[in-house]
Amino acid sequence: MIVMGVSSSGKSTVGSALGDVLDIPFIDGDDLHPDANKEKMRAGNPLNDDDRLPWLHRIGELIDAGLVEGHPTIVACSALKRSYRDILRRHAPNLVFLHLAGNPDLIGDRMAARNHEYMPTALLQSQLATLEPIQDDELAIIADIGGTPDEIVHDLAARLPELLSR
Repeated sequence: MIVMGVSSSGKSTVGSALGDVLDIPFIDGDDLHPDANKEKMRAGNPLNDDDRLPWLHRIGELIDAGLVEGHPTIVACSALKRSYRDILRRHAPNLVFLHLAGNPDLIGDRMAARNHEYMPTALLQSQLATLEPIQDDELAIIADIGGTPDEIVHDLAARLPELLSR
């Protein structure tokens, strides 16, 4: 599973808590960015597709490795574009996307209230502009981030069985 969305939508918080509830390993995709990507974002410059490609393949490989070992994995990853999600699905064709979506003002407020290692508030507009909606042929749940993390996790955990039974 990929917990996706723009920065400050709650991917790491929700992904980690969902992993605890479902007893599934959680990986924060931010930890997998190469140093060059982190430095670029820290300087206020958005990543381009070439910057993201090795990172996306690394995430896909980790998900695939978990499946080979016999367990699913939850990864927090922005997965903003359809093409990025397609790359991830090449590694795990039945990949589920849990899109944390919400009001841009709420996300901006959350981003301004936190201190992230390399993601300045200035990059939020770039992420929102890059975000491509989930398509009908993608296995996904869209969750509103207006609730508490516990409410969001409960909602996702309750909706997953129906999605996975399709």
